[in-house]
Parts: sequence; structure tokens; C-alpha cells
Amino acid sequence: MRLERAVDAYLRHISIERGLSDHTVAAYRRDLAGYVQWLAGRGIHDSSEVTAALVAEFAAERASAEPPPAASSLARLQSSVRGLHRFLAREGIEAEDPTGRLRPPKAARRLPKALTIDQVERLLDATATGSDEIIGLRDRALLELLYATGARVSEVVQLDVDDLAHGDVVRVRGKGSKERIIPVGSYARSALEAYLTRSRPELSRRGRATPRLFLGARGAPLSRQSAWLVIQHAADRAELTAHVSPHTLRHSFATHLLQGGADVRVVQELLGHASVATTQIYTHVSVDALRDVYATSHPRAR
Repeated sequence: MRLERAVDAYLRHISIERGLSDHTVAAYRRDLAGYVQWLAGRGIHDSSEVTAALVAEFAAERASAEPPPAASSLARLQSSVRGLHRFLAREGIEAEDPTGRLRPPKAARRLPKALTIDQVERLLDATATGSDEIIGLRDRALLELLYATGARVSEVVQLDVDDLAHGDVVRVRGKGSKERIIPVGSYARSALEAYLTRSRPELSRRGRATPRLFLGARGAPLSRQSAWLVIQHAADRAELTAHVSPHTLRHSFATHLLQGGADVRVVQELLGHASVATTQIYTHVSVDALRDVYATSHPRAR
């Protein structure tokens, strides 16, 4: 099969049958476009012509690029290539998978950056600053919900008003379209109620009718990029020197729960992690906090 057709078929598969997000599919598309271009430069245009040696050469060349790519980016690139060829072999389009011996790079284990509780409160309070009450109420509700649920920003901007139908919980659709139910605390409920009664009706009048919970200034559904900017502007007003992103609130949610005594498997369920091993990275943050308390409190720790 021509490589371009093979890539299109694979992207349709991961989008429709596996239900991966548009963001993930777009990232795979970029990775595979570069891979197909690299193969074309070596006169390879058909998937049957790809060998294990070519795949290994491609991976080695990308790993030694300048500036060096992040391990996570390199791992995703290899995952894209491996997924393509596994798909072709599984569908019987090709007899063999040339990526069988390709080993992903070892990603550096980095602890997630979490804000302190005081920093989170400063960030949330900063959304109330400004002259536009309509937008301020929306921004407060958005950030309160992100911190209250630990949901990904892509999950929150896809919420419909009906997903809040039960009041004290929210229905979130995660990776692979898997649904999970997350409790919503009183602060977030109050912020959402203020937004739904005093802000969203006005924003809705500015655009076409949509069931989406969070709306932009012109009434259209709020995008991931706009949500990111909301957080950046709030962080600037709160004068937080640490880098703050939507994922920072997710990290802070998990860290603060564990520091408060939550079971790691409960946090796993709330975050929507497929494996508890993914969640356990946050336990390292809590261990660091325990170590600090021990070092300053125990009479024979120093």
C-alpha cells in the first residue's frame, strides 16, 4: 500500500475505532508526515518496502538530532511509527511488522510541578480581578472546576451543561471516550452556579445555541487554547513565578488529595488513569513533603 494511503487508514482507525482525541490524532499525523517524507527521501513510497533496518535508522537519526528532542517527543514519534506498522500487519495489509525490535527511549522520570494550597487560592482569587464581570465569573468557574476535579483541560472544555445535571458530581469523558463521575466541591459548585445564572446566559446570546458548558466572549464553545490563556492571565495577576498550565491544576489536585490522606487508587479513579503506576508518581511528591516534616520535627533527624 502507498504510504500516504496507509497513514490515512491508520489515522481513521485510531480516530474512529479507538476514539483517540483530535489533539492526539493531529500529533500522530504530524509525526507520520515526517516519517513518510524521510522514507520518500530514500526512495521508499510503499509500506511493503519498509524494513527493520530503515526503521532503526530513522529512529537513530531522530534521536541524534540537534537540538536533542525531548524523550517524551521521541517516544511519541516511535509510538506513531510502531502503531502504523502494527496496524498494517494486523489488518493483513503487510505480512510483517518491521518495528518489532524497536525499543522506545527511556523517558526521564520527572516529578509533576504542583502549586501550594496558598498559591492555588491566589490563582483562583485572581480570576475575580478585572472590569468584565461576565468573563470573570466564567474564568472563576473554569479554574474552580479544573482544581476541584483534576480533569484535563480538554475534558473540561468538552463538557455540556447536562454533564452537571446531578449537581454535586460531573460526568467527564476521558481518553478513549471513557466516562467517569467526579465529585464537585462546594466552592466549585458555587462558582458554577454564579456562572450559569449570571454569565453564561449573556455569553450564549452573543453566539449560536450550543450545549457546551463554557463559552467564549462571542458565545462560541471555549477552546483549549483560550482556557490555557485564562490560566496564564490569572497566574500573571496572582504574581505566581512558577510556570502554571492547565496540567498544573491537575497535578495540584492529585498532590493535595494524597497529602490529605486519600488512597492512591481513589486518586487513580478520579484522574482517569488506566494504571495505578501512572498515579503513583504523585506519591513521590507526598513523600518529599513527609521527609521535610520529619527533618524539621524529629529530635534526632538532623
